Amino acid sequence: MDSITFSKMSGSGNDFIVIDNRNQHMDGIDLDKFITTVCQRKMSVGADGLILIESSDRADFRWRFYNSDGSRAEMCGNGARCAARFAVLNGIAEQTLSFETDAGIVSGEVNAERAKVKMPKPTNLRLDYPIELADGQVTVSSINTGVPHAVIMQETVENVDVVGIGSAIRYHEAFAPAGTNVNFICQSGAGTLEIRTYERGVEDETLACGTGSIASALVAATKLYWTSPINLLTRGGETLTIHFTGSHGSFDNVYLEGDARIIYTAQLREEAWRS
Repeated sequence: MDSITFSKMSGSGNDFIVIDNRNQHMDGIDLDKFITTVCQRKMSVGADGLILIESSDRADFRWRFYNSDGSRAEMCGNGARCAARFAVLNGIAEQTLSFETDAGIVSGEVNAERAKVKMPKPTNLRLDYPIELADGQVTVSSINTGVPHAVIMQETVENVDVVGIGSAIRYHEAFAPAGTNVNFICQSGAGTLEIRTYERGVEDETLACGTGSIASALVAATKLYWTSPINLLTRGGETLTIHFTGSHGSFDNVYLEGDARIIYTAQLREEAWRS
């Protein structure tokens, strides 16, 4: 294969390489090597993750989502929004659509550059329990919003050691063996949170995290008695909006809404992924 057509997309600062694989032309490629190579910044395209769009007999399409380290993830909220818009732009689905993920069938709606997707029902909410780290104890809450998340509420997120503390919690025995994503949040007005996230699989801070924003919104809704919708101000400068029904730790009809931009569409040459 001489080249692969791909689109580079950004969902509120989370960036992805999206490839239409309905003809299965990626099946002969060593995906682990391919993903880690093309997601490497400065040496190739660079991205937080890679999405393969594939055929489905249960929905408009099926996706396979991979983190930049090659690991496969059950769900990625911002990736789901980008996949939805990619499908609409490429005639794979109508503006109201559904697609298969490892976390189940996801439905969504695309309106111009904005995409809104219905996310899996959150599970395993736990509030305010201690985690012992090398530098002392931290109090965390946790919830699974398709993937596991820990949430830490603070007075400010400006001076947080996101990578240092996030990595320590991500690999903590309390979240073994799968590990967890870690979100640091603070209030920024009524119904609005600032958020910074350490993402498992990227192993670094990312400019946005959809499932992390949902986790943070639902923890805040429970602890602060907030109602839907809740806005999250991401590190990338964009705002994600979380819609939901329910309260007191029991939530349904959770939607993630925000921008999903096509940055460019291009040809990836073979030398970009082969040594």
